[in-house]
Amino acid sequence: MSRQQPSVAIIGGGIMGGDIATVFAAANWNVHVMSPSQKTRDALPARLAAGLNKLGVAPAAAGLQTCSTVEALPWKGIDLVVEAALEDLPLKQRLFAQFESLARPDIPLATNTSNFPIGEIGRGLTTRSRVVGLHFFMPAHLVPLVEVVSAETTDPGVAERLVKLMKEMGKAPIWVKKDVPGFVGNRLQHAMLREALYLIEDGVVSAEGVDDAVRYGFGFRFIACGPMLQKEMSGWDTNALVGKALYPHLHAEKEYPAFVQAMVDRGHVGMKAKRGFWQWTEESIAREKARIEQCLQAGMDILKRDRRDG
Repeated sequence: MSRQQPSVAIIGGGIMGGDIATVFAAANWNVHVMSPSQKTRDALPARLAAGLNKLGVAPAAAGLQTCSTVEALPWKGIDLVVEAALEDLPLKQRLFAQFESLARPDIPLATNTSNFPIGEIGRGLTTRSRVVGLHFFMPAHLVPLVEVVSAETTDPGVAERLVKLMKEMGKAPIWVKKDVPGFVGNRLQHAMLREALYLIEDGVVSAEGVDDAVRYGFGFRFIACGPMLQKEMSGWDTNALVGKALYPHLHAEKEYPAFVQAMVDRGHVGMKAKRGFWQWTEESIAREKARIEQCLQAGMDILKRDRRDG
């Protein structure tokens, strides 16, 4: 990652891969995307241009090349690999075996997985020290957080390099120093979601009520400060008193809520099926996604200003 205009190889050009490509293109990297799908490769230039436009970056600043196989990538000039393929562990292990044989020995081999341990993906490689998690959150070009995840075998220097790189790209990286299931962001998200889903199942509140409680209550504060800083302000003594009284009543089930699984079994999985907790049309989906992107961009502007001023 030392040349004036470095190059990244992104494996997979789908929802995550395409947005990750936008992140690197916005930072003026040469972007090489491998996807076996001709349809995906054909759609990437327009998708990248749209993403860069949202970020206020001229599409002409990006160098995008696509190919259909791992072997076709220009490996001698690749400075970083980011794998964003399907969440299939054997597939990822096969891909990383290919990366190890083709990539320069000095470059990090990163995976965007949110599901599998980093150590398992790198199992069997001889250079496991350079295998690291680089977990973006959807949509990757708008959400600032990136988790840099170290397995037991990851060289800390590799993780530190990627934390530094992500900061230079304007992201907000955290170094996850242990390869725990779900890393940090998803563990926190699912802890809250478990309580929310069981509150719905118990008839305490509706799905709309949960969203309003988060968006207009404690979630509203999170754009200004995280939960730890917020409790520094309100006082850990108060938090301790409330926590001791409340924790015994929080849900701690080990099973996913049955009513949500039943909904999934019926095919009511959300927008992509036109039905989940809500019913959707193509028009309402497009409208809601556009509204959410506008909110994310406004929030990103606030956070950028906050980080710059701080």
